[in-house]
Amino acid sequence: MTAIQVGLYRLTGGKLMGQMGPFKLLLLTVTGRKSGQARTVPVGYFEHPAGYLVVASNAGQPTHPAWYLNLKSQPQVSVQVLDKVLPATAEVLTGAERAQAWKQVIATAPQYARYETQTTREIPVVLLHPN
Repeated sequence: MTAIQVGLYRLTGGKLMGQMGPFKLLLLTVTGRKSGQARTVPVGYFEHPAGYLVVASNAGQPTHPAWYLNLKSQPQVSVQVLDKVLPATAEVLTGAERAQAWKQVIATAPQYARYETQTTREIPVVLLHPN
């Protein structure tokens, strides 16, 4: 299913699969930490003055999504937002920066607050800085 979503997004420059419900989607390409191969996933994003915020919620599951583990291992990523493809550096936010970004996420998409109550892990917020 993900391959179809990614293919449609790329083929149409995000006109198809560029949004899912209220969420705008981007394509995040990371390097597999074990395979070394490029892996692309559609991820909801939030605008940020320094780039794009993505949330590694994994729908409140007890483990982080694979794409997050991969970008922690190799923070140089590629981002496609609609028809624009950019190299970017992923920064996992911590402390006050994470708290501020989390407030922005919750204000825009309150359903993320529910994910936080479903897991004991802190849900990572990642800032993608276009290079």
